[in-house]
Amino acid sequence: MANEKVPNKEKVEKPAPAAKAKGEKPAQAAKGKGEKPAPDAKGKKAGGGQEKGVPARLFERYQKEAVPALMKKFQFKSRMQVPRLEKIAINIGVGMATQDPKLLDAAVHELESITGQKVAITKSKKAISNFKLRENLPIGCRVTLRRAKMYEFLDRFISVALPRVRDFRGVSDTSFDGHGNYTIGIKEQIIFPEIDVDKVTRVSGMDITFVTTAKNDVEAYDLLKELGMPFIKRQEIVQPDAQNK
Repeated sequence: MANEKVPNKEKVEKPAPAAKAKGEKPAQAAKGKGEKPAPDAKGKKAGGGQEKGVPARLFERYQKEAVPALMKKFQFKSRMQVPRLEKIAINIGVGMATQDPKLLDAAVHELESITGQKVAITKSKKAISNFKLRENLPIGCRVTLRRAKMYEFLDRFISVALPRVRDFRGVSDTSFDGHGNYTIGIKEQIIFPEIDVDKVTRVSGMDITFVTTAKNDVEAYDLLKELGMPFIKRQEIVQPDAQNK
């Protein structure tokens, strides 16, 4: 009889703690699952200087190759002195939009497709009677890219879009503004793979300005070149100090 009571007690005792264990574990697991996503989500948002989210061959190239090369060439003592790309401004002018608003709608859609960012409408600042233009009329659109989207756009622009330009041999190095900024004009928006050629009603161009923290055009040129900008041939760019001598 003693032998029979022991297994009975075991059978009675085991289910009870087992049931509690089962009841406790799911609760802990649920808490664990609930806790993990929060730091991950915060981490992604915080990482959102978004340099971490850069797809970023180009951002890594800047850190690992461009920075050391520029420090050596210009004898910078700190990485903080090295010029960097600050933003990319893209502008499309649609003068005929005053007569046909659909042209502006198409330009807005195309620029948003190319950049993946909402664009702003540009308006005329003054009236020009010869062009039948009144003040404050919509005449184009623009967008400014920074951080991750900036590097992503530059990567696609250099490696995909520019090679699709007819008879492409490189970009000119004479379009610096004297303050370390570089502007390039694109004649056809269809060089961007995001544009469906079959749906294009009007071929239009755009101006793309690369704004850097460089002190002069020499530093800006070398920065863009290190990032892969395919300049045709280096023209003589005189340092500001040399111009005064």
